[in-house]
Amino acid sequence: MSVKSFLVFAAFLFSFEAIYAGNPFPTINVKTLDGKIVNTKEYTQAGKITVVSFFATWCTPCKKELDMIHELYEEWTEKYNMQLVAITIDDARGLTKVPALVSSKGWEFTVLADYKQELMQSLSFQTIPQTFLLNEKGEIVYAHNGYNPGDELELEKKIAALTGK
Repeated sequence: MSVKSFLVFAAFLFSFEAIYAGNPFPTINVKTLDGKIVNTKEYTQAGKITVVSFFATWCTPCKKELDMIHELYEEWTEKYNMQLVAITIDDARGLTKVPALVSSKGWEFTVLADYKQELMQSLSFQTIPQTFLLNEKGEIVYAHNGYNPGDELELEKKIAALTGK
């Protein structure tokens, strides 16, 4: 990567972080997997550190990221008193596949559906996986898109820093 390319990439990452840092997570209606309408504030303002991960059934990197977090999730909840909320952006057709996916993967965290993609639009992102880390007040303190093996370890460092552990 040339110096110019690196600087452009670094500027993008900085601006990406600057867009979200310190902003409250939007309060928008989404659905549970059984079709109940709930508001995101029920999950993001629960007084816990919250990881919000956007995914879709067709997104292989999304499923890899959630699988890796799932392996660490029980330890993280005990150690950091945090929660994970996974939000699918699947359309109506894809949404029918989500319960089976969650069951087959054994994911034990909350899974919601941004069935109108209003939350995605409110946060102004285009690609998934898209992950946000929220403090206990529901403010965005970290945002990351894409997935590479080891990203979950970087996320844990951010969670640990928030808790002082």
